[in-house]
Amino acid sequence: MRIETIEIRNYRLFRDTKLTDLPRLAVIVGANGSGKSTLFDVFSFLKESLTQNVAAAVARRGGFRELISRGETGPISITVKFRESGRRLATYQLDIAEDAGRPVVDREILRFRRGQYGQPRHFVDFSRGHGVAITNESSYGEEGAEAERKEHVLDDPSVLAIKGLGQFKEFRVVAEFRSMIENWHISDFHINSARPSSEAGYAEHLSTLGDNIAQVAQFLFENHPDRFNRVLRAMSERVPGVSRVEAKPTEDGRLVLRFQDGSFKDPFIARYVSDGTIKMFAYLVLLYDPKPHPLLAIEEPENQLYPELLHELVEEFRDYARRGGQVFVSTHSPDFLNGANLDEIYWLVKKDGFTTARRASESETLRNLVEEGDLPGVLWKQGLFEGAGPR
Repeated sequence: MRIETIEIRNYRLFRDTKLTDLPRLAVIVGANGSGKSTLFDVFSFLKESLTQNVAAAVARRGGFRELISRGETGPISITVKFRESGRRLATYQLDIAEDAGRPVVDREILRFRRGQYGQPRHFVDFSRGHGVAITNESSYGEEGAEAERKEHVLDDPSVLAIKGLGQFKEFRVVAEFRSMIENWHISDFHINSARPSSEAGYAEHLSTLGDNIAQVAQFLFENHPDRFNRVLRAMSERVPGVSRVEAKPTEDGRLVLRFQDGSFKDPFIARYVSDGTIKMFAYLVLLYDPKPHPLLAIEEPENQLYPELLHELVEEFRDYARRGGQVFVSTHSPDFLNGANLDEIYWLVKKDGFTTARRASESETLRNLVEEGDLPGVLWKQGLFEGAGPR
């Protein structure tokens, strides 16, 4: 499943913003304060609203008054258009309002078209805890089949309908969409979280903070040696001297990452290697995951890395996207942008306190210059991404 369009209304800087024709790899640029982090927070907000509820997700962001765009009364609205497994374009719309001081789901709709023609049907349509869902999704749309709707009442008007309905097999598309959001990975990686030894245990996927990197490395080593060896080969190509990485158990039942430098007899534990070495290893562990996340969002991956590595890192992200995951990356690095294609780049522009989004490939000037051999990062640095900085 791939997101094709995101529409955001009344969410902080995004009073009315749309990103369309999204590719598998989307690179986001913009000046400081233009909304790159806010865009990624929209993904986090949707995931938290599903795994917890809307009230909790809003509270984590300071409350409804802090989250809604300045001067607006609501509702906050997020719309995601995506291709479900049957290749139909589906639309999920979530509107959030405030009722007696508490955030509630004002409207929640999941709709898509059965067959090539006709109007999109609302397969899920809820408001403030009450709604209906079509229960014969698999047969509805066939000749002679009529919609079978069932009313539902939720215990909490801040709980998403797709959270409950997605548990049942008769709601296949609902279940697919719920699973997609639940498995989004919005990285909040911190070098200091990845350095200390960690409790021995089992972990298949890197956490958002990166604090379980030793367990994931151990998992790859034991269960997917081909993937682990690819990580090591990539490390040796990108970080000179690193010939081996291991997750070493200690006597007190913890795991310590150790990096072997061919120039030295003894390996270095993670706390003594460079920030760039730790970060590159974490990214490779994440990107060589045997089961890619349906969405991977990473802010400014260039920090602590040599500029010469960034073009190759773009290729790693692109390869990850080809294997099934969709990748969103924000950057301030012209070197990273130089590795991106023009149709993969979007830039954010803040004007009069609110943000709009533009796609680089829609600019005739940028298209002509790239066709003549100029690189996107160079053009961005020269200020040709109007309103996007870096100046």
